[in-house]
Amino acid sequence: MNPKFNNRLYLLRMSFPKLSWVQQTNVYEVNTRQYTPEGTFRAFLPHIPRLKEMGVHTLWFMPVTPISHLKRKGKLGSYYACADYTSVSPEFGTMEDFVEIVDLAHSLDMKVIIDWVANHTGADHGWTVTNPDFYLRNDAGEFFDKHGWDDVIDLDYGNWRMREEMIRCMDFWVREAGIDGFRCDMAMLVPVDFWHEARLALDEGRKLFWLAECDQWNDPVYLEVFDAAYAWKWMHVTREYYQFGTSIQELKDTLQHYRALQPVNAIRALFTSNHDENSWNGTEYEKYGEMAIPLAVFSCTWEGMPLLYGGQEIPNNRRLEFFEKDNLDWSGGTSLHEFYRQLLRLRKGHPALLAGSGQVNTYFVATDHADKVIAYHRVNGENSVLIILNFSAYPLDVQVYADHLQGTHFSNLFTGIPELLDTGKQPLRLPAWGFVVYIR
Repeated sequence: MNPKFNNRLYLLRMSFPKLSWVQQTNVYEVNTRQYTPEGTFRAFLPHIPRLKEMGVHTLWFMPVTPISHLKRKGKLGSYYACADYTSVSPEFGTMEDFVEIVDLAHSLDMKVIIDWVANHTGADHGWTVTNPDFYLRNDAGEFFDKHGWDDVIDLDYGNWRMREEMIRCMDFWVREAGIDGFRCDMAMLVPVDFWHEARLALDEGRKLFWLAECDQWNDPVYLEVFDAAYAWKWMHVTREYYQFGTSIQELKDTLQHYRALQPVNAIRALFTSNHDENSWNGTEYEKYGEMAIPLAVFSCTWEGMPLLYGGQEIPNNRRLEFFEKDNLDWSGGTSLHEFYRQLLRLRKGHPALLAGSGQVNTYFVATDHADKVIAYHRVNGENSVLIILNFSAYPLDVQVYADHLQGTHFSNLFTGIPELLDTGKQPLRLPAWGFVVYIR
């Protein structure tokens, strides 16, 4: 092992300042196979202007690389069983098609990141022939995966030549396709010092956005390298709250615990759905029912960045197949387009919603329904956002206890109507699972 990267104190001395656009961005996951009937990059291309208008800023593409045939699951296989790190899956089109997507996104001031699967490859990746020493082997001398995924095989991060080649492959996509960063699959299964080494190397060419599929709750050291990571714990406790009636206080305690974790400027990706959740655990409406909508408001306004799965704006109420063709149905339009447009544009443009910024302070606000309501005020100088969420199946008259907000003039995000907050007299009427977002 290289001692320079096997030293946590060294990692702590090396910080990666966040790009300004990362503090304002949202992330929209594109499942190319299921997004359109054609399942190609060219078929996705016309959706980009619509997504721009909806307020989407960063497009995250699930792996675009070829899929292994050996041990393939289903007819089409898993995106996450890579056969070649430096080419495009013919299922989706060509490299030129993908570059056209990146170019169009950039022309609209959008960003593009790709899913990077570094822990393992597919069973017939070219390295199994050219560089078999790049892989771990079991007691029988066979390639294997130690996590139980039977269509992939684990790479050996004790092999420094493999690490160098992996970084070269990542750099290929930055140079040849012009991508703006990586969403790193199962990041916590790869040694953190590799990610540190990769980021140091790639950032020399151009500063990138690094999103980790791991949770700061369990793996805080990874946020010393990555800009953002998933809030899996929050997703689980909100599901338990809706399905099993756990307490609002548990939700607040979870948020407070995240705040206490180091590094304090880490950004958490907040979400109700993604490709794994949708296919294996259910749509957001299976998991959260009517709570899905106020949770979407929360994801766009709490400390962190919102992460959407393609089709949530329809909304998609169906689990999508993972290893077979099973495309989204756009025939009925996108009934939540305007809902997300207002939230995403607010999130990107309002100074009080910056992520990972010491300029923003967030305060819980007391109400007379502490067991059913979460209210919070986010402040950056003279700019602020007040959010009140009814996490219950009952309409409520909510009294806000915040003397410092008495007489504050706000604008209601969803109605555009100016409102004077009267904390002493007039309660706020919220329908079941209702919400209000006040901005100034």
